[in-house]
Amino acid sequence: MDTGIWPESESFKDENMGEIPPRWNGICQEGEGFNRSNCNRKIIGARWYVKGYEAEFGKLNSSDGVEFLSPRDAVGHGTHTSSTAAGGMVKDASFLGLAQGLARGGAPLAWLAIYKICWAPGGCSSADLLAAFDDATFDGVDVISLSLGSSLPLSTYVDDIVSIGSFHAVAKGISVVCSAGNSGPYPQTVINTAPWVITVAASTIDRAFPTAITMGNNQTVVGQAFYTGKEDLNKFYPIVIGKDIAAFDADEGSARSCESGTLNATLVRGKIVICFQSQFQRSAATAARTVLDSGGVGLIFAKFPTKDVHFSFGIPYIQVDFAIGTSLLTYMEANRNPIVKFSFTKTVIGQQISPEVAFFSSRGPSSLSPSVLKPDIAAPGVNILASWSPVSNLEQTDHVTPNYILQFNFKVESGTSMSCPHISGIVALLKAIHPTWSPAAIKSAIVTTASLKDEYAQSIVAEGAPHKQADPFDYGGGHVDPNKAMDPGLVYDMEVSDYVRFLCAMGYNNSAISLMNRASTTCNDKSTKFLVNLNLPSITIPELKKSITVSRQVTNVSPMNSVYTARVQAPAGTTVRVEPSTLTFNSTRKKLKFKVTFYSRLRVQGRYSFGNLFWEDGIHVVRIPLIVRTIIDEFYAET
Repeated sequence: MDTGIWPESESFKDENMGEIPPRWNGICQEGEGFNRSNCNRKIIGARWYVKGYEAEFGKLNSSDGVEFLSPRDAVGHGTHTSSTAAGGMVKDASFLGLAQGLARGGAPLAWLAIYKICWAPGGCSSADLLAAFDDATFDGVDVISLSLGSSLPLSTYVDDIVSIGSFHAVAKGISVVCSAGNSGPYPQTVINTAPWVITVAASTIDRAFPTAITMGNNQTVVGQAFYTGKEDLNKFYPIVIGKDIAAFDADEGSARSCESGTLNATLVRGKIVICFQSQFQRSAATAARTVLDSGGVGLIFAKFPTKDVHFSFGIPYIQVDFAIGTSLLTYMEANRNPIVKFSFTKTVIGQQISPEVAFFSSRGPSSLSPSVLKPDIAAPGVNILASWSPVSNLEQTDHVTPNYILQFNFKVESGTSMSCPHISGIVALLKAIHPTWSPAAIKSAIVTTASLKDEYAQSIVAEGAPHKQADPFDYGGGHVDPNKAMDPGLVYDMEVSDYVRFLCAMGYNNSAISLMNRASTTCNDKSTKFLVNLNLPSITIPELKKSITVSRQVTNVSPMNSVYTARVQAPAGTTVRVEPSTLTFNSTRKKLKFKVTFYSRLRVQGRYSFGNLFWEDGIHVVRIPLIVRTIIDEFYAET
């Protein structure tokens, strides 16, 4: 469910695809620039929804050529996410010749159904989203991939459209995978926090795009960019800093970060400008537009260190960290006529340690239900190459040759929008192997087998301010390990009745829950105690006073006769006891309950600390994160 699809993209050819399954009820809805022949044995369904959008945002005008009243994607986003989840093999895919190689989606033999609910002017309507959920459920989809969400504050689970639509889908056995949001690295920013969905954080990969900047003294520094040199910057140009070429009415601080309209065009023309990110002007895109509008020929943007590389239309742009930006300034101050030249970007694989949690990836705890750990899992979401809509940037031209229109069939993008379909593809593969597993069982398999280490066996780091060792609020269970998820050993399973009890414990009224559940529902127990006892593959205790006991149930999905032993890494400041400490499964005992008791060793208003509970049988390691915050009543009484 996204901005549609570009059906001609090579990722969606139907070679090697199986026949459309007889259980499929979907349609191929025609519209502008899209007819039935655009569907095939890969794209087996396509629908578009505009009534809600027009009621909410006003009439949509498609005559300007940047949108189609059909499933056709004018933005690129939906094509990117669809090809990431289920695109077929494409040889020699690249973005401007960079990141070149064989591209494929997570589940290349899965069928795709497209529900276009988001439109080029921006925005997706609640009514359209709910209609798409109903249609997708009727059509017979197995997995719904949703790279969208609303901003904070979070609406209640009985009001939030993604929560309601996904609840209906999960009740029918459909897994729903959502983005965690791009508001990191600040705590409590995670969105799409319902316990029945899989919420995906973004991580980095080991591919980098180093781009050299050579100074007039022949010294070289390296940043990152997508610069392939349509414009000839492989010769020296004068370099200036924004604050020295400020417009008459602009202050030095604004010009230093190249805020819009702050540069003097006469002093910029023909030069490369270095701009420094500030608290108020963080955007490289804004700086690029400012320099381009003022007649500059290139931009160096110094910012806090992150791995995601931005692409700038019309002007060569290299991003560097503050240390390299400062070393360039030192050179500029020591020379009367400082000059620099850009080299073309290279693609380098395997020299950048990964994965790390991306700077922008939204963090937990959930601001709506802190006892439900979110995000659930991390997956690649930084500098991801996937298919794109070639008309997405028709209004963008290259400033050197104004008639040259940049068209991309593949593009590199970053965001939790990109990490979400990685998990959607993995969920499709797991469903193919385990068709009877519930959405909760599949989520549990992914979370309990995730990795806490990077590819060099170091603890995973989270980009941030500053970078730090990652914890469950950054990546949930950890970084996805798809092959291990096929055979998790034990799963923490749940049914719709568990989710209904959760809604009761959240304090929602019977009529709201009945609407959500599509059946008359009366809450017999509104006790908030159930919130920590929901059978999640994690245990989060937002308020531990002296001690608390929570229960969980595991289902054996590996060989019938197995014995699992508990091992605990207790969160700092707590003692943890597991009873029983051994679980013995056989042909008649497939499900077993256990209790976990947390004792606070601190009498203090604390912060969150983290640990793990492992169940091990000699083959499988089934790990869930433990998250605890100690509190004292007196703290609140005195404030």
